[in-house]
Amino acid sequence: MAISSTSGNNSATSSAGVTVPSIDVAGIVSSLVKAEQQPLTGLNNRINSYQTKISALGGIQSALSSFQTAAQGLNSLTFNSFLATPSNSAVLSATASSIAKPGNYSLTVSQLAQAQNLVAAGQASTTTAIGGGGATTLSFDFGTITGNTFNATTGKYGTALSASTTNGSTTVTVASTANLAVGATITGVGIPAGATITSITDATNFVISAAATATGAAVALQANATFTPNGSTTKTVSITSNNTLGGIRDAINAANIGVTASIINDGSASPYRLVLTSNTTGIVNSMKITVTGDATLGSLLSEDPTATITQSLSQTTAAQNANLTVNGVAVSKTSNTVGDVVPGVTVNLAGTTAAPVTLSVASNVSSVSQAINGFVKAYNGVVQAIHSQTSYDPATKTAATLQGDISLSIIQSQMAALITSTAGSSTTGFSNLTQIGIGFQKDGTLAVDATKLNNALSSNYQGVANLFMAAGTATDSLVNYSSASSTTKAGTYGVNITQLSTQGTAVGNAAAGLTISTGVNDTMTIAIDGTSTSIVLPAGTYTAAALAAQLQTLINSSTPISSVGKSVTVSASVGGVLTVTSSSFGSASNIAISAGVGATNLFGATPSQVAGLDVAGTIDGISATGSAQLLTSTGGNSQGLSILIQGGAIGNRGTISYSQGLSSLLNSQVTSMLSSTGSLASETKQFNTNIKDIQKRVDALNARIAVDQVNLTNQYAKLDAMLGSMNSLSSYLTQQLSRL
Repeated sequence: MAISSTSGNNSATSSAGVTVPSIDVAGIVSSLVKAEQQPLTGLNNRINSYQTKISALGGIQSALSSFQTAAQGLNSLTFNSFLATPSNSAVLSATASSIAKPGNYSLTVSQLAQAQNLVAAGQASTTTAIGGGGATTLSFDFGTITGNTFNATTGKYGTALSASTTNGSTTVTVASTANLAVGATITGVGIPAGATITSITDATNFVISAAATATGAAVALQANATFTPNGSTTKTVSITSNNTLGGIRDAINAANIGVTASIINDGSASPYRLVLTSNTTGIVNSMKITVTGDATLGSLLSEDPTATITQSLSQTTAAQNANLTVNGVAVSKTSNTVGDVVPGVTVNLAGTTAAPVTLSVASNVSSVSQAINGFVKAYNGVVQAIHSQTSYDPATKTAATLQGDISLSIIQSQMAALITSTAGSSTTGFSNLTQIGIGFQKDGTLAVDATKLNNALSSNYQGVANLFMAAGTATDSLVNYSSASSTTKAGTYGVNITQLSTQGTAVGNAAAGLTISTGVNDTMTIAIDGTSTSIVLPAGTYTAAALAAQLQTLINSSTPISSVGKSVTVSASVGGVLTVTSSSFGSASNIAISAGVGATNLFGATPSQVAGLDVAGTIDGISATGSAQLLTSTGGNSQGLSILIQGGAIGNRGTISYSQGLSSLLNSQVTSMLSSTGSLASETKQFNTNIKDIQKRVDALNARIAVDQVNLTNQYAKLDAMLGSMNSLSSYLTQQLSRL
């Protein structure tokens, strides 16, 4: 008789034909483990729910961040955006910066700036060596050629004159004064050394600076130009084995000295001509070229406009300034890009015209309208993001992920309250958004009435600006709002000044020496606001005004000073005493003149050097901190308010009214909402904490199940082995009984 197993189909037959019972250990254990794992489903669902909520909060935070960016865009840079439009774009174009002022300007351009162009004598080849190949240096100086005397036929400066002079007279009679100009030097028999033309009387007569000593007719004279360096350093180019025309061109270009060299072919027997063009326009950038070394190269490339015999090059284009009038005022500039005539506007000259061109500078209404519409769109994005996560769909009876979240309801209410608040000033025309065409719709989003907005921008642009951005309006024209901090409250505050800001100065204690001699008194060192520079004055005899102008040009064009944005004004008193004034204001503004022969010649032994002062005073009756011309409130409701005092008198300076503006208010509010301590961050943190807590329970349950699975597997394996042993015994007993 066989013993049957209770394990269903899990049976096997022994070699003796006896059925051996077996149980499904893996299946039984798997079923038991699945039963234990059922709580994990609920826990994981809760984790997924929290993760979905975190993701939903992240979407709302993203919408808030986009809105904050749009609100920040409605700032001074946006509202101080201007368009500069010329009536004739063929004559000029223009761009306006944030400091431009609306208005119309009348411009007439009579001459464009251009760079000097010099051409050398023709050569038969560009590759044949010129000269003996000895070491040669080309020295380039840049400056102003005065005295005219230019002969367009020869392309050179210097005019030969056949004159009739009178002994003891300063008037010279010639056949024609056409090529002459005031400042030209005059040499010849009977003309005192250093004499210059002081005036041109008419087409045949001019006056010189010293009386002539010769008499009679047909006196040979030579009128030459003068060259005044612009204060930049001399640039050099070395020529040795590269002494071909092509090699000279390449050497000049490689030296990067501010001159472009090229070669043209004029089609003649010696067609190849070297052309040198200054890279900078303007009369102060004419070239003087000195050649030391090879004489052949010297005869080809020397160019001294003051001496006829060393003018080897021909001038085909003279350096000249751009000449224009702006609202009837004559203006001369070295460049066709003029950025310091119309405030905040860079004018690019392209042509000349006799008829005035109107340049209109106006607020960029289109850009501002676009920014305001972007602001409304971003606000609506926040409203829609909150609605999509908190709504309930009655048709599907489905609640959104964050339905019932009180924090989101509070955020939407706070934003709506600010949108409807009074942010501007009634004195500037607008105090809320509805006045410029922005209002709420039934679903809580905003809509823009384009017609009403454009009318507001056209009729009261500054009023719209003040509605959005922090602004201050002073009763004194020399008191201007600069900035405010997050602690500054809207209001009207009194301004009282006890000390005006001043500029640093250095004043000579003696009249300046007007004769400058090379290597004797031509060099001095001066520091502007702590930045030092050394200058070298061109030798010569000056008037006090000319010396002041030359000194100012050299200081302002020196690299150490110009590279840090510093500058000075140099003036001369009636008695010839020089004064140097820093362009900056405040205690950091100062002029320091170093001792030395050059300095003593210009300013005397002990010049008076006085540092500038910072502004001082009160705002809203509270002592304020002064830095240069900027006065900043240190307490009260006006704390953090900074105003610019640009002159005027000591004492009561009226009031300044400050409004925070919607952009500033909303930016602060959204910053708080998005901060690490805000409600959104707190909710996200709590959800993450919940996820971590549940994950710990999941991990603990999984660990316990793993242990149980091992234990159950071992237990059922032992049971299976026991059943197997019993079946073997049963088979044995059955066999034994069958033999009886």
